[in-house]
Amino acid sequence: MELEKSLKIADLIRELRQQLDLSQKRFAANLGVSLRTVNRWENGSAVPSQMALKLIEEMLEKMGEPKKRQLSEYLSKARQREDS
Repeated sequence: MELEKSLKIADLIRELRQQLDLSQKRFAANLGVSLRTVNRWENGSAVPSQMALKLIEEMLEKMGEPKKRQLSEYLSKARQREDS
């Protein structure tokens, strides 16, 4: 189950970063994390902290309604898994 979650967030982060036309380094700087951290998120070996997820959520919200729906669907599923 954890692997499935990390793969979904990895895809979401990679897609967001690419749509914003940001390198991993620049994306990391925008979030206040290291390049290595973003790389680990994108390859599925780590998942973002709640603070990082909040910042990612804010970035997606700025991208319009389709991204807001995609994000809220992911986050609601992720939060349900964390609560169980």
